Amino acid sequence: MTGTIKRGVSLYSFQNETFLGKMTLEDFIRTCAEMGATGIEVIGEQTFWGWPEQPVPENKITDWHALMTKYGTVPVAHDAMLDYKRYNGRVMALDEQVASMKRDIDFAAALGMRFVRSLVSVSPEVLVASAPHAEEKGIKILLEVHAPLHFDHPWIVRHAEAYEKSGSGALGFLPDMGMFLHRFPPVWKERFIRNGAPRHIADYIEKAYEDRTLSEYIVMNVREMGGEGAAMAMAETLRHNAAYEPKRMLDFMGRIHNVHGKFYEMTEDLVEPSIPYDEIVQVLKQGGYSGYICSEYEGNRWIEDAHPVESVEQVRRQQAMLARLIDEPVATTNSSARAA
Repeated sequence: MTGTIKRGVSLYSFQNETFLGKMTLEDFIRTCAEMGATGIEVIGEQTFWGWPEQPVPENKITDWHALMTKYGTVPVAHDAMLDYKRYNGRVMALDEQVASMKRDIDFAAALGMRFVRSLVSVSPEVLVASAPHAEEKGIKILLEVHAPLHFDHPWIVRHAEAYEKSGSGALGFLPDMGMFLHRFPPVWKERFIRNGAPRHIADYIEKAYEDRTLSEYIVMNVREMGGEGAAMAMAETLRHNAAYEPKRMLDFMGRIHNVHGKFYEMTEDLVEPSIPYDEIVQVLKQGGYSGYICSEYEGNRWIEDAHPVESVEQVRRQQAMLARLIDEPVATTNSSARAA
């Protein structure tokens, strides 16, 4: 079985440009279209100011659809942020969580989205209870499988079992490629060094990660090496990241409908040093995946203390890499961060 993988972008990739006011929503959509990345994913809170505390004005929804038409782009997913543990100082009750999820489903439907991303911490009971409403709206709810969780984690298995028991086709998964962190990201390492980690300790942590040394041993060894502060913080990242196997997606492919193309750095020769995208795309092809891989750049926070953040260029490079890996001609238009 084969599928045609499509390219998209999560506008989360452009956090810096959004919050510094360097680009408008139209700039983002136009830039993605110029890259040939026609799928658009959003986090409502970032793209539509006031959401979810306030309804998004109808004219903003109309403007959104006009941009989709103008640039030939496709609404893919709304990333819901059900923060059930921070509601008037208490945990939200089940019915309140379901009501919140239904509101996100309605918002996604208004934007013409096909999917709602659920945070991995949301319980299967909430998503199963929300599934009938999603079915009515033509939406699928996708649990984001995000590091440190993975497809063999009991919490994800519990979700998978609940989805099958429900019989609903509106429940699925959205794997985040950050769970396949096969090397310690160079931009992470250099940030920890700038923050005060001795280079010899940083070198040790990087090598120990590549050797797949147990994270608890690495933390202990760094402490014995005299590590503190930034060095310990660097070691602690290993408790939350691992080099899981992309092939584990194959057993879940029937419920995988969108993919987060997490990346921390794209080099000039179009390589993500820490995540094996060549292997990942081969697995997706093998599984017959035909959805979008949406770029999700998160290297900004690791460099902004020392270097200009060039999110557009970073996304452009990943899109060029993805176009090659999915055997698609790469767009040659030079994207620009200049506002229209």
